[in-house]
Parts: sequence; C-alpha cells; structure tokens
Amino acid sequence: MTDTTAPPAGPTTAPGKRRLLHRRLLWFAAALAVLVASVLLSLAVGSRTIPFGDTVDALLHGGDSPDAVVVRELRVPRTVVGLAVGAALGLAGAVMQGVTRNPIADPGILGVSQGAAAGVVLAISAFGISTLTGYVWFGFAGAVIAAVLVHGLAGRGRGGATPVKLALAGSAMSAFIASLNTLVLTTDAAAMDRFRFWHVGSLSGRTADVAWQLIPFLLVGAVLVGAVARGLDALALGEDTARGLGAKTGAVRAVGALGATVLTGSAVAAAGPIAFVGLAVPHAARAVAGADHRWVLAFSAALGPALLLLADALGRVLFPPSEVPAGVMTALVGVPVLVTLVRRRKVVAA
Repeated sequence: MTDTTAPPAGPTTAPGKRRLLHRRLLWFAAALAVLVASVLLSLAVGSRTIPFGDTVDALLHGGDSPDAVVVRELRVPRTVVGLAVGAALGLAGAVMQGVTRNPIADPGILGVSQGAAAGVVLAISAFGISTLTGYVWFGFAGAVIAAVLVHGLAGRGRGGATPVKLALAGSAMSAFIASLNTLVLTTDAAAMDRFRFWHVGSLSGRTADVAWQLIPFLLVGAVLVGAVARGLDALALGEDTARGLGAKTGAVRAVGALGATVLTGSAVAAAGPIAFVGLAVPHAARAVAGADHRWVLAFSAALGPALLLLADALGRVLFPPSEVPAGVMTALVGVPVLVTLVRRRKVVAA
C-alpha cells in the first residue's frame, strides 16, 4: 500500500517558504520601525532635548525658531551621516563574514580602517588639512590602497587569495600601518591633536558636505555587495560545492571585497573608526533572517544605522553637556547584543 501522507511542511515546501517569508517580512518591518525611532531620537536628543512634535514640525514646515535651526542645520546632517555610515558598516561586515567564511570578521579585516587612518594622518601632517570634508578623500584613498596591497600580498603563491591568507595579510598590513601612523604622530603634537578628534569615531560636527560626499560611495558599494548575495550563499556551502553549483568563487570574492572596501573606506573616512557595528549587526541579522544573504544584507542595512544612531543619541545625554563618542558607545551597546546571541547559540559561520 502506498503511503500518501504528505511530508511535514518545512522551509523547502511551499507552505514552509510562505511562513519563512512572512516571518522575515514581520521582522524586517520591526527593524524598520526601530530605525525610524532611532532617527527621530537622533533628531530630538542632544544638549537640548526638543519635543518630538517640534522636531517633526521643523522637518516638515521649517521655521526660524532656535529649535528648528538646530534640527535642520545640525542634527539632520549628523543623522544622515549616521544612517549612511551605519548602513555601510553593516553591509560591509556581512559581506566580509561571507567572503572569508569567518564569523568574527569585521569590515577592517583587509586593513581598510588603518589605511583610512594613514590617509588622514597624511592629510593632517603633510598637507595641513584640518577639516572633516578634507579628510574624507584622503581617508578613502588610504583605505583603497591598503585593501589593494592586502589583496596583492594574499594573492601571491599557490591557491591565490584564500580567506585565511586574506585575514593574515590584513592583520599584518594593519599592524604595519598602525606603527607608521604612531611614528608620524609621536613626532608631531599638533597633528596628534587633530587626528585624535577624528580617530575616536564620532558623528559630532559632521555637516551636509560630508553627507553628500559619503552617499555616492554608499550607493556604489551597496550595488556591488548586492550583486554577490547569491554567490555568498553558494560560498557558505564550501569552495568545492560552490564551484559545483556554477558559482565563480573568485569573482564573488573580488566583487564582494571591492564593495566592502568602498563601504568601509568611505564610512571610516567620514566618521572615524566605529567599533562593533560591522561585527555584531550581521549576526543579529542572521539570527532573524536565516542564511539567505539577500535578507542578511537587507537586515544589516537597517540594523546598522539603527544601532549607530541609538548609540550616538545615548552618548549625547549620558554625561551632559559633554558627549561620549559614538565609536565608544557602539561597543557598549553592541557587546550585550552579541553576548545574548552567543548565549542563545545563534552566532554561526556566514
């Protein structure tokens, strides 16, 4: 007698797929709600707290009141930069964990953060540049050069630029560049003072000019990493399996790393090194979205800026009238999130 009992519905059956999609959409709506709340909080909170109603009114209707001017001229550019930087770091972290198949990889694994720092040090010490808008291009150029050098080192020898060789080359390059930066800064006290303001990682003082310089890089990087989402799914199954499925693993890694470099380089150049966003956010995204990198990238792009803006807002009110830099607060806020995921065993390889 033939058994006609239907198999239990799972992710591979039509009902299972619908339930999975429904769950992902609900979680994504929740992530967007958190992001909107973080944006409103970033606009309303500061040395002077502005009621949410007045904040929304200033955005929609303008006005010449002191509160309206503060919202439009100071907090809107800062919030836009926070949105772009957070999204860039979240996307870059997700891609680098997928490219290297290393769950503790972060956007700086290719030496990009230290490369950006070297560019800023050069701008300050050699050219006397003292504005954030001037730092951005030097920082981005330094990040790209560092990533190219790391890929060149990792690509030498048999096997090409494997994940392990990339990680080792990135660590070595980061240490080397950091030592050069320290050498320059210890001999130039004035440069050290200006560099320290950038290096703490902060959204303070970021203007509309910085935001406009950052957004094109975010868009280009997002397109590049989005193009390899399917390839990253194949890579997660292993090198041989990915090739068996027809994935061009070398191209996936190259395009993914290029996109991550563009995203990380521009973010670090604009805001300085921001800790923990690129490490913790992709794990939170996988915990609710599963292993599909299209969804992981979408969640990372929403949760990254939410975490950064919430941390920045908290840093503004923690010890008024002083501010705790966002780069410090993201670690303080992000560590409990990652610890919770670890305790629930939801931190897995990309």
